[in-house]
Amino acid sequence: MPYNKSNDGSRRRGGVRRRRKVCVFCGKDNVIDYKDSAKLKKYISERGKILPRRVTGTCAKHQRALTVAIKRARHIALLPYVVE
Repeated sequence: MPYNKSNDGSRRRGGVRRRRKVCVFCGKDNVIDYKDSAKLKKYISERGKILPRRVTGTCAKHQRALTVAIKRARHIALLPYVVE
């Protein structure tokens, strides 16, 4: 299949801009707690890795707190280090 340069480039330049995700922890009473494993599981991939900010949409402050909470929960065996 030949490479169509004009078709591929139009998507990149004038493509759809995604809206910036809003941090769910800012402005609300949502507290990041290492004991709340159900909330923390939303921010872990299916491989067991912590999802980055660009995926979760959290701000830098809450992403750092989220990372610390996940690591604490892993340390006391509330969350697994690796998903089997």
